[in-house]
Amino acid sequence: MDDEYAKLVRRVNRPRVVIDNNGCVDATVIQVDSANKQGILLEVVQVLTDMNLTITKAYISSDGGWFMDVFNVVDSDGNKIRDKELIEYIQRRIETSAGFVPSRRGSVGVVSSEEHTSIELAGTDRPGLLSEVCAVLADLHCNVVNAEIWTHNARAAAVVHVTDDSTGCAITDPKRLSTIKELLCTVLKGSDDLKTAKTTLSSPGVMHRERRLHQIMFADRDYERVERSGGRAVEEGSLRPQVTLLNIEKDYTVITMRSKDRPKLLFDIVCTLTDMQYVVFHGMVNTGKMEAYQEFYIRHVDGLPISSEAERVRVIQCLEAAIERRASEGLELELCTEDRLGLLSDITRIFRENSLCIRRALISTKGGKAKDTFYVTDVTGNPVDPKIIDSIRQQIGQSLLQVKHSSSFATKPPHQETTKGYFFGNLFKARTFQNFKLIRSYS
Repeated sequence: MDDEYAKLVRRVNRPRVVIDNNGCVDATVIQVDSANKQGILLEVVQVLTDMNLTITKAYISSDGGWFMDVFNVVDSDGNKIRDKELIEYIQRRIETSAGFVPSRRGSVGVVSSEEHTSIELAGTDRPGLLSEVCAVLADLHCNVVNAEIWTHNARAAAVVHVTDDSTGCAITDPKRLSTIKELLCTVLKGSDDLKTAKTTLSSPGVMHRERRLHQIMFADRDYERVERSGGRAVEEGSLRPQVTLLNIEKDYTVITMRSKDRPKLLFDIVCTLTDMQYVVFHGMVNTGKMEAYQEFYIRHVDGLPISSEAERVRVIQCLEAAIERRASEGLELELCTEDRLGLLSDITRIFRENSLCIRRALISTKGGKAKDTFYVTDVTGNPVDPKIIDSIRQQIGQSLLQVKHSSSFATKPPHQETTKGYFFGNLFKARTFQNFKLIRSYS
């Protein structure tokens, strides 16, 4: 009965979205008011993230039955959102967003839709792994139409959408799907995988690809640190994000995070907290030129703050992993060319033969064109020799493979501050966001 009443309240109180370009000098301000429900923060952040908007500041409040959040956003060029049609579209998307389809928790699976077959992969990362996966798919006449691959802490995860090369449609033959799963699982297991790759057939459904990657890596426990032999410890020491937790009496656990700023950072953090069954009641986000500061007041869905040391350590590890998974480690290479069967297999083979290790990749095709982005290092995790890149570009075509930029391997660590952040003093004094004096009243 309570659940039905909550649904009725949400239907009656549809989200109210106000978008304003006058309340802030350097950003568009988006205010969202709605009846509160679990996961609504993630829904709103996902809409903004999917439209390639960068959230420069955010103020979150969802105590009681009401949700009221404010986001300062800019486009990919750092400018305000001026296009009226785009503003109206953002407003409609947020107001009509009904939430996610229920999560699928299988670590590896194959799902068919009318347009493509979705393949999920998880296993131990190693040099050449993506090349081996792409070779198997090419041999089985599977054309990769889009994919995203993440690696973190010696683990790898991917969501790959493929079609039948002969028909251009999804692969539906059960025997063929079984063969694909069997061969890919063999590749993922390798010869010395301590965590055996699992193969499961997931139930059909639509899942946000990036959220699914977070779930796959979380299920694979990539947040547990592992000892690495040789190479540079990229993820250790000063380059790692700073995450601290503090309980306020029996009410909330306060999480403060400092890290290098990057696109989609807030989505990654909120996604992880949501999947770990934590609710953000209050929070703030503030970004500078290079650094992002985030502070959240959370409780578990059971209404309690974090109560054990083991859980405190686990939450810190999981948030660190969420921040690190999408970090653009290495040299960014962009491939733009005509799409064809086996293209990805050929490109990744050339990378492997030149001792390049793919840390992250985003694969997309549209209108017969392939646009792929790779972040690469050498096999030890160090920057790639420019002579090797020149050689690879000559093999592939200098006009086809472009060098974008190299992420910094020597970044100064964020400066320390007390766990009790600057948001703490004003949070409970303010009943509306007018107290922050950063937005105007919309009443």
